[in-house]
Amino acid sequence: MNINIDYTSRIPIYEQIVLEIERLVALNILIKDMQIPSIRDLAYTLGINPNTVKKAYDILESKKIIVSKSTKGTFIADSEKAKEAKIEETFLNINSEIKKLESYGLRKDEILKKLK
Repeated sequence: MNINIDYTSRIPIYEQIVLEIERLVALNILIKDMQIPSIRDLAYTLGINPNTVKKAYDILESKKIIVSKSTKGTFIADSEKAKEAKIEETFLNINSEIKKLESYGLRKDEILKKLK
């Protein structure tokens, strides 16, 4: 598993890990039941504190993207469900942004025209 981290980015490292794993799942590079590195292994590979990876894994687990099986490791959950959840989350974010634009006086047709 190849996770790209930008150590100079303003995005926290744990968030970059979450985004990278979500991206790899969405692209079907990481698939259901595939084992991912342990917290310690990924922390060592990335040269970061294990608590940072733990925070990312906790978020991914709460989003049902990964599942931890005691004594066996951490695995990708049902990637199709995770992908659908991420798509739904993205649409909710887009809808929220559209509402913001509407609060500035723009109409939906104007917003859609700008998006094209």
